[in-house]
Amino acid sequence: MKEFLRFIRFTLISASAGLIELGSFTLSNEIMHWPYWLSYMIALTLSVVWNFTLNRKYTFKSAADIPSAMFKAAMFYVFFLPASTWLEHYLTGLGINEYIVTIGNMLLNFVLEFLYQRYYVFRDSLDTNV
Repeated sequence: MKEFLRFIRFTLISASAGLIELGSFTLSNEIMHWPYWLSYMIALTLSVVWNFTLNRKYTFKSAADIPSAMFKAAMFYVFFLPASTWLEHYLTGLGINEYIVTIGNMLLNFVLEFLYQRYYVFRDSLDTNV
């Protein structure tokens, strides 16, 4: 039950990060007319910082060294950001709506990030800051 509640908290916090990502993406893409890839990268970065900060405190309740945990979390994005940016560019180039592609990438990010943070970043420090 504890892990189920942890997943629910992660889901709710990730949903709020998703709103930040979609909102900042819409602002930079539709209003500021920045290139699609730049809008996506900025939106993803803002949502990642929000998501990491809240999930470290409320979902994983970790007292781990913050710079170390941030570095581990950032390493996920060393791979995910270029791969998802390429996927976004490729799929929108095929004519798929950019919002559908963005939401698909957000869902992929949600699943992979939960697994990565739960079983790697915060594995040894779960519930140490309760």
